Amino acid sequence: MPVHVAADSTAKIAGIRTLLERKYKVTSELLGGVSVRRSDVHALVVKADLRVLDNISTLKTLFGSLSHVKKRIFLIEETAHLYVSQAYALGATCVLCGPLNRTKLLAELVDHVPEESSADPRSSEAAANAGELALASMFSAIASGMPIDVSGARHAGSRIADCIDENGLSDWLATVRRHHEGTYQHCLLVTGIAVDFGLSLGVPKADVERLHSAAMFHDVGKATIPLTILDKTGHLLPQERAIIETHPVAGYDALKASKGLSPEILDAVLHHHEFLDGSGYPDGLCAGSIQDIVRILTISDIFAALIEERSYRRPMSRQQAYDILCGMNGKLEKPLVAAFKEVALNR
Repeated sequence: MPVHVAADSTAKIAGIRTLLERKYKVTSELLGGVSVRRSDVHALVVKADLRVLDNISTLKTLFGSLSHVKKRIFLIEETAHLYVSQAYALGATCVLCGPLNRTKLLAELVDHVPEESSADPRSSEAAANAGELALASMFSAIASGMPIDVSGARHAGSRIADCIDENGLSDWLATVRRHHEGTYQHCLLVTGIAVDFGLSLGVPKADVERLHSAAMFHDVGKATIPLTILDKTGHLLPQERAIIETHPVAGYDALKASKGLSPEILDAVLHHHEFLDGSGYPDGLCAGSIQDIVRILTISDIFAALIEERSYRRPMSRQQAYDILCGMNGKLEKPLVAAFKEVALNR
């Protein structure tokens, strides 16, 4: 079986080839190097640093050209969900974490048979993968101080909106919770819920576009939060909670110089944790200072967080989550919470 190896250094390529060449016919390429012929490839093995934006851009092209290959194995040294999710978002069918292990790699090449991915670009799975790829690109860009692909994220948000409009919210929630995890899962859930909320309210198309853009970008500031805190199992200590609460300002600062983002969307990124009674953060805004788009995004954000599975609790049912929203007296706009009932429970 021909196996193609791609990596961001010759040392990594050499290490993988050494493990495979006794058993397989191996071709290889250096990311960013001269393109090579990849004909008759039955499996792809990739090892690259996903903190480097150029690597992600090159891997998008590589995975796109080899999307027909059924075994696409990504090797990463880090175990944080950020990098695992990035690999899957790029198109990996399997991710192996930790030091390079010949036994595990050979077992995946022999035994791993991935599920067929949906060929329909309008499907929830295809839209979710596009969304996670855009999020992975943004998070990596912010973490490495590189320019953010605003248009790519907005295009992914548009695909999600089309998917919600065609397939409904329940299908979206089930798909995202089945295939995605962590911060990316949350952003995808919030985007879908905010879009469906907007559709249920009958807002104009331009406002739906603002909603999916704001939702896609709302948590990008978490790219600056240490993974030891972001991935912590269990409740956060007060000092850790304080660090988490820096993410709206961090996201706003990272995005404010980007072209293509309106002040309204930037305001939503900065203020999606504000409450009508002034008890939110970072600025303690009160009712009159909080935009309508922010009020919709905040309800969607809270609902998504409650129905997600966390390391310290099971996901709540949609009814339980909605009941909590109803109990947040003075913090959320009551007419909007009442209008959200159809989205929360029935759509």
